[in-house]
Amino acid sequence: MRSVCLGLLPASLGVLFALAFGVYEYSESPASQIFGTTLVSGPADRRVIALTYDDGPNPPYTDRILSVLERERVHATFFLVGRAVEAYPGTVRREVRDGDAVGNHTWDHADLITLDSRHVRETLERTNEAIAQTTGDRPEIMRPPFGKRDWQVLAQVRRLGFTPVMWSVPLARDWEYPSPQVIAQRVLRYVRNGSIVVLHDGNEGLLCARDRLAPRTCDRGNVVDATRIIVERLKRRGYRFVTIPQLMLLTHKDARSSV
Repeated sequence: MRSVCLGLLPASLGVLFALAFGVYEYSESPASQIFGTTLVSGPADRRVIALTYDDGPNPPYTDRILSVLERERVHATFFLVGRAVEAYPGTVRREVRDGDAVGNHTWDHADLITLDSRHVRETLERTNEAIAQTTGDRPEIMRPPFGKRDWQVLAQVRRLGFTPVMWSVPLARDWEYPSPQVIAQRVLRYVRNGSIVVLHDGNEGLLCARDRLAPRTCDRGNVVDATRIIVERLKRRGYRFVTIPQLMLLTHKDARSSV
């Protein structure tokens, strides 16, 4: 009998491990609300899309993306890494001048769940100060690097007055350098009314242009071309592009009208 029990132990541990991993995966998925409310998407009855970019600014690629957006007359939201804001303020000013929205993506793209409360506050406040000195305004939206958050992180985020923003379209893994066509296909397959799309105009806020890092480290030429394809295709489908603050206004407006 004892040998039977011992034989079952590895299987039981395996099941427990699988369950624990499943719970962890669900809790860290962008749609999960276990740790608190986050913005995942907009109104399902509105033909609008929020196109967002993480990890910049990263010249010249962010500037090339801005040129595409300008030509297409659409607006996007850029979640900025503080050290890159400090290094490339002109690109950030161009984003704001174009009518794009900017959000906080921490100072150096740290995994927030590895930090204590004080350091979570510091990385967000330092980034907001850099953005304010560059643009004159402090963002009220943020996105946690890697999408990582827990109760402690979101408590500090809300204490600072931020709305945490996640996404509804699975990540296109553009950091793996797939072709523009593959990136666009991965996005377009999942777009629905109110979708929030994430692309990357930088690489965790690394200062490639300033520090002369290997060119491929921050090469986002594929994202520039993918942006053009995505915007053109979604326009043909009748979608309108909005910033995250605009998406929030539409969401709140619809919620009030349904009361």
